[in-house]
Amino acid sequence: MNKPRILIVDDEAPARTRLKNLIDDIQETCPCELIGEAADGQTALDLLTEHKPEILLLDVQMPGMTGIELAQHIAGSSVIETPAIIFVTAYDEYALQAFEVHAMDYLLKPVRAQRLAEAIQRIQQFKAQPIGAANLKSPSERLIETVQAVPKVRQNFSVLEKNRVLLIPVHEVLFLKAEQKYVTIQTRTRAYLTEESLVSIEAEMSSVFVRVHRNALVARNAIVGVERAVHSVDAEGEHERATESWQVIVRDSNERLPISRRQWATVKTLVR
Repeated sequence: MNKPRILIVDDEAPARTRLKNLIDDIQETCPCELIGEAADGQTALDLLTEHKPEILLLDVQMPGMTGIELAQHIAGSSVIETPAIIFVTAYDEYALQAFEVHAMDYLLKPVRAQRLAEAIQRIQQFKAQPIGAANLKSPSERLIETVQAVPKVRQNFSVLEKNRVLLIPVHEVLFLKAEQKYVTIQTRTRAYLTEESLVSIEAEMSSVFVRVHRNALVARNAIVGVERAVHSVDAEGEHERATESWQVIVRDSNERLPISRRQWATVKTLVR
């Protein structure tokens, strides 16, 4: 059996060092290969795309983006080969019940060498099972079940760009606008494209974004005011008539987003 290739993801350098030392310690009883380490989600996604490890040792509690959120982005990616994830956490047994049911395995800190070896061997035994064996689920299926079993608290959007998964912090997004098949995610510096729908984003992040139009969501804290817009529309005969509507003024953006009549009352409360 080939040595499983392992990636460590933990924001704390001492924790990564301990896991690397444990991997060295178990080589005789559980041969495995460390292919890299990451201290943050973007580095982890890049290494996953490039090296395609079979096992991910993933810390649950990380600032900025938790291990659970990173797992969500992995599960939703079309370019990452889903690894078997072993969660590493300081949570107690009670808090880990959701992981126990669905995840490949979990390790409680401080991690012990024997327990790490057991977790890796369990994954190897799982992979050795014949395809289609009864009641067996792939790492991808188990990962999807895991992220569905815990509350969704996402701090980043993930988008695919040139075969790379990029993370865009939610707090940097000014607005999102539906255009044909895609949704544009606009930040102060540039725009990104995502296949997520405005409906799903609004349902998940209504406390962060407000709908101003059927085709647009705006970050609540990015709305700095509203202004009237005058339009000329064709009337009967050869004459045109002027109509007025309202637009959102967005912080750090020259773009004005129309406000629908249905959403006017909601938006107005945010600029009083």
